[in-house]
Amino acid sequence: MATFLAVPLKQTQEVELTKPLRSFIQNTFSQAEPDDYNHALNEFSKLRNLMIAKSVDKHESALEVLYRYYDQLCTIENKLPIAENQIRVNFKWRNAFDKESLFGGKQILGIASGAYEKVCMLFNIAALQSQIAEVQNHESDEGLKTSAKYFQMAAGIYGHLKDIVLSHVQQEPTPDLSPDTLNALCSLMVAQAQEAIYRKAAADKMKEAMVAKIAHQCSDLYSDAMKLMQLASLKDLWPKDWIPLVVCKQAGFHGMSEFYQSCVAQQSKSYGEQIARLQKANELLTAAQTRGGAIFSFKTEQGRIQRELQAAQKDNDFIYHDKIPDIKSLPGVGKAAIAKPSSFSNKAMSEKFTDLFEKLVPLPVYEALTAFENRKTQIMNTEIGRLREQTQLMNSILASLNLPAALEDLSGKKVPQSVIEKAQQVKDIGGIQFLDKIMNDLPELLQRNREILNESTRMIEDEEASDKQLREQFKEKWSRTPSSKLTQPMRDESMKYKQILDTAINADRTVQEKFQKHKHAIEMLSKSPADIEKSLPSGGGAQASEGSGAVQRLRKLMEEVETIKAEREVMENELKDAKFDMTSKFFSALATDGAINEEMLSGSELDRIYGPLRQQVSDSLQKQDSVMSQVQTSNMEFCQAKASDQSGAQREAMLKDLAAGFDMFMELKSNLEEGTKFYNDLTPLLVRLQNKISDFCFARKTEKDELMADLQKSIANQPTGPTPPPPSYQSPQANQPSAPPTQPPSQSYAGAGQQSWGNAPYPQTGGGYQGMPMPAMPSGFNPYNPYTQYPQPQGYPTQGFPQQGYPQQYPGQGYPQQQFPQQGYPGNNPPYPQQNQWR
Repeated sequence: MATFLAVPLKQTQEVELTKPLRSFIQNTFSQAEPDDYNHALNEFSKLRNLMIAKSVDKHESALEVLYRYYDQLCTIENKLPIAENQIRVNFKWRNAFDKESLFGGKQILGIASGAYEKVCMLFNIAALQSQIAEVQNHESDEGLKTSAKYFQMAAGIYGHLKDIVLSHVQQEPTPDLSPDTLNALCSLMVAQAQEAIYRKAAADKMKEAMVAKIAHQCSDLYSDAMKLMQLASLKDLWPKDWIPLVVCKQAGFHGMSEFYQSCVAQQSKSYGEQIARLQKANELLTAAQTRGGAIFSFKTEQGRIQRELQAAQKDNDFIYHDKIPDIKSLPGVGKAAIAKPSSFSNKAMSEKFTDLFEKLVPLPVYEALTAFENRKTQIMNTEIGRLREQTQLMNSILASLNLPAALEDLSGKKVPQSVIEKAQQVKDIGGIQFLDKIMNDLPELLQRNREILNESTRMIEDEEASDKQLREQFKEKWSRTPSSKLTQPMRDESMKYKQILDTAINADRTVQEKFQKHKHAIEMLSKSPADIEKSLPSGGGAQASEGSGAVQRLRKLMEEVETIKAEREVMENELKDAKFDMTSKFFSALATDGAINEEMLSGSELDRIYGPLRQQVSDSLQKQDSVMSQVQTSNMEFCQAKASDQSGAQREAMLKDLAAGFDMFMELKSNLEEGTKFYNDLTPLLVRLQNKISDFCFARKTEKDELMADLQKSIANQPTGPTPPPPSYQSPQANQPSAPPTQPPSQSYAGAGQQSWGNAPYPQTGGGYQGMPMPAMPSGFNPYNPYTQYPQPQGYPTQGFPQQGYPQQYPGQGYPQQQFPQQGYPGNNPPYPQQNQWR
């Protein structure tokens, strides 16, 4: 019967999590609405309480609860830092091996630290894993496999804790969390995992030689655990039966390794060795029995060994007469180390984990990251713009010189190889039909965005018109803030979007003009080499030979030009793909200083990453100047050596047109793709604006309906005039003899048909829409700037419109304003946007 040891759980008490976390959110995230996180805070608190309740269940479902809580602790570290100087939640945990009651003794450590809570949670996760492993059915194959798995997982966690506990707790921990204790527990868990593997191997009737090695390794592991558990500082820590059981198992599994090795000797007919090993096994099992006492767990194995020993001795005395060697002279039993601590990963433990605070981002960090992205984009745009501008200049110079086509057209008959390659590249992309298709799609994308923007504008105008009509009707009684004051920020934002679309339309028009100008050349490049050859006038040949110095120098310079272009592609990709991890730096600065010096942190990091790349760009531009100077000098020599005739001049002019057409095709392709991306990325931003305007209009309508109801109620309750007296026949004097009237009858009903409104007490409610969150709108945004980053709205850590009604005051404070990046794309005209992120 297998006997395993399970680590007891650390005990804790319930703590108040909701209030301090909510207070921190309210004080730190100035634009966040704490009520929006009530559900998440309550669920987090419930999860911890459920963890406490479920810990006593030795089942995998309880382990899942512990996993979820630990995962949530990990995910909030950089969002809701629980620490002495941040969110002060004091977590109290008792020493797992403390024998006193929960509310007594001096074995409780309380620290306001999320890291301490994580350490204690990991301890309990490993402890529960050991408990689940202990209660498995160790007579079944599945039970032994499960035990081995969980013991190895627990060993991995205890080994990890041993390395990090002092840095996380940062004061003297309780005895169960000392590195020596954790090291001993790790060793014990590995030994028990090896034991589970041994028992499975024995039950599966694996070869005796392998079972002997597994058992010997198991004995060694228990020996290591025994030494660690018997350290002077730990002797009094363990439950009283732990060390005797470990010592017992160390001897017992050594004996079992000798027993299985005796079976190997019997199979090889080494009967003397068999008896020697059985005698040693019997001695070890007897020693294990003495050490273990009542917890001795090898009774069945001991009986089997004794029976085998008696039978072997009898057979050897009467049959084999084999000499029994000294056990010390026999080779040692090998070892098979199968059980090992599972590697600890920082990934989520729970497969079903969902972060309750997924959308929560500290506002200072959010704003710092947005500012950093803008700085990064500006540097990237500048450097890539310098590269592209100079590359276009280089291409235009080469096209004007008909290079490199002139070098490949010395005969004046065949199509130059560079032209063939450019034509093939154009055809691979899709030829002129590719450009036609994209240009035909752009108007549809533009119209989609324009319709969204027009609808947004219409909603604002309708709401304002309705408000104006009611204000004229009720005059001063319509006391809410005029819509014209509240909608101005949204109108400004809509106007800026309109300006963006107008700029995009102008850019589309410029693209069309460039396309028409080079359409003939692009059409020729879209044809086959044979068709291009037919279209080219034949030249008269050239006097410059292949071996002339000018030709050789130009060819070498053309190779350098291609090298420069290839290097620039690499530089551009490196500028785009530069990786930064500013989140952790900003979080750390916020936690340490209470503020973020974004300019200093961003500047140093950008210089570190982009500094070498900027130098590469400058070096490339200097290299271009040198190479192009040499190209122009060598080309003059080449032109002087060429034979000139009219047909040759026509051919050279057409080759120049083809070279320019190829460059324009690639530029238009890039521009049109960037334009398509621009329109597609603009759509969700316009939809977001439309949704926010829709929410605003809904809020104003709700407010209008409430104000109208108040006005109607006030009007209904307003008295219409004095109460008329009762008829004379109903008066007390009606039964008395009447005298002739001395006055005209009282005009009791005079004015009864008239309404006397007076000063009706209409409610004087304020209007206005406070602080409606809006995405910041970049001013002056050039939609065709290939690298202009669409800035992020600042100050909104979460998305979505408030769900809890709308305030009655609209103080006219607007939406957070941001400046648009400067228009213009260095080196490309028209500049299409190549946007890295749209937030």
